[in-house]
Amino acid sequence: MSEQNQETHSMGKRMTALAWIMALLVLTMVFNNYLEKKNNPNRNLAISDHSAQQVTLKMNRAGHYLAPGFINGKKVSFLVDTGATDVAMPLAVARKLNLQLQAGGISQTASGIVHTYLTRLDSVRIGGIELNNVRASVIEEMPGDDVLLGMSFLKHLELIQKDRNLTLRL
Repeated sequence: MSEQNQETHSMGKRMTALAWIMALLVLTMVFNNYLEKKNNPNRNLAISDHSAQQVTLKMNRAGHYLAPGFINGKKVSFLVDTGATDVAMPLAVARKLNLQLQAGGISQTASGIVHTYLTRLDSVRIGGIELNNVRASVIEEMPGDDVLLGMSFLKHLELIQKDRNLTLRL
């Protein structure tokens, strides 16, 4: 094979490899987007609509209600948890939010006994629903970045669950 043919052949192999790499990257992005939508079908919740005092959330494939929201004006990811007494969050999230913590002691959770701190949240907002001066717990051992939207917030709302939707109404 001539030198020019070898160079053309080599270039063809590189182009084919590059095409495969690009195709795999596109498929990975599409698949990740699909999985994220399945995990959090509410990720594009209208978080800027302050007029609507009702939010309808779709259940994810695991049977949970996840949604974006705000604590003290900073964006967080909520997991609706009617079994949580308070809004509850990992210590790492509380630090990002610069919350003032008070000793809380020990609490019994679904994961067992944990160390907690207590705090007050100036504001908690999901969609157009915003409440002020909400009690919260901060849990040292809590993994992840999700904030449990517990009963210290939810007790002020009407909750309607129908089919795979949960409507929160002020």
